[in-house]
Amino acid sequence: MSLNGWLTRACRVLLVLTLGGCTWLGFGPGLPPIPPTVPGAYHLGPGDQVRIITLSEDRLTGEFRVNDSGALALPLLGTMPAAGLTTAELEQALSAALVQAQLIRNPSVAVEVSSYRPIFVLGEVNKPGQYPYQPGMTVVTAVAVAGGFTYRAVEDRASIVRSIDGKAVEGRAERETYVQPGDVITIPERRF
Repeated sequence: MSLNGWLTRACRVLLVLTLGGCTWLGFGPGLPPIPPTVPGAYHLGPGDQVRIITLSEDRLTGEFRVNDSGALALPLLGTMPAAGLTTAELEQALSAALVQAQLIRNPSVAVEVSSYRPIFVLGEVNKPGQYPYQPGMTVVTAVAVAGGFTYRAVEDRASIVRSIDGKAVEGRAERETYVQPGDVITIPERRF
């Protein structure tokens, strides 16, 4: 092969490597976008902790954690399903269960989330790890909580692994994509 042919081939290889290197490992065009979510009514899931206040019934007032099977273990009522419910729906379910068990005629129950499942931020951030979820978080606010981007980070996209209908789904996310409790966010490294 002549020197000119060799240089042409070397330039082609360099061009392919350069263009291919500008993509981020594992986050190529084949990764589908993560299904969008909007802030709104929060649905409980395993690991969430709720504060239940039942008027005139101290035994049903306190902090309770949604267990791995998605239920709450409550005194007097036993196990109550909670995963997938909003706090308002759980209030209604608890009130109905108290009436059905003939414990209280007109129960007044309030439920609020006291501790959300954490999020996990990995990859090119200054302090990767587990962080508490806050309602309304986006990818960029999660990165800010994790100490910001490193100098090698791709700053306009990320990967999110999210549990949807009991299955782990990975997808591409933009900076303004809303984060959900339990999400695993990965910030990729730039390649030059």
